[in-house]
Amino acid sequence: MSFKTWTQEHESLWEFIKFNVLSNISTATRFVCTWIGTALFINAMGLTSPFSFWIFNYTTPGSNGVGGFITFLIAEVLAQVVNFFVQMKWVFKSTADFSKAAPKFAVLAILIVVVNLILPGYVTSFCQNTWGMDAGLSGTLASVVNTLLAVVVSFPLLKFWITPDK
Repeated sequence: MSFKTWTQEHESLWEFIKFNVLSNISTATRFVCTWIGTALFINAMGLTSPFSFWIFNYTTPGSNGVGGFITFLIAEVLAQVVNFFVQMKWVFKSTADFSKAAPKFAVLAILIVVVNLILPGYVTSFCQNTWGMDAGLSGTLASVVNTLLAVVVSFPLLKFWITPDK
């Protein structure tokens, strides 16, 4: 059996494999932005004052305060923008109307960004206070947690709600 035949016979499984492999483009974006943000906002600028707004809590020791919030906000937004185009065009090869798919993806992205902005403060604080990790390593681990959660939520919503063909 050829690879092409296998991918045609197992289309959903092949999409899931591509989703996970190509999600690494978004993941790489998230990690690079996290590293740059940590270096810039936390280490260089020292923006570590406790930060709390609405449901976001970066006030516990080790959460990296306002710098941690800004870092994860930028990382998540850019990762989701990259992810939308990668998933729609390369994974699902969707012909869905962009004007209909983009707002749906925006809802998903907002959900992911909000959740992924809530978790890092707690994850980084736990890593630093319990395991003695530095800001860079704890931020990286928080990004891993965010990535795993995004995969579990995103795949079914992208496949069945956001990018189904016309």
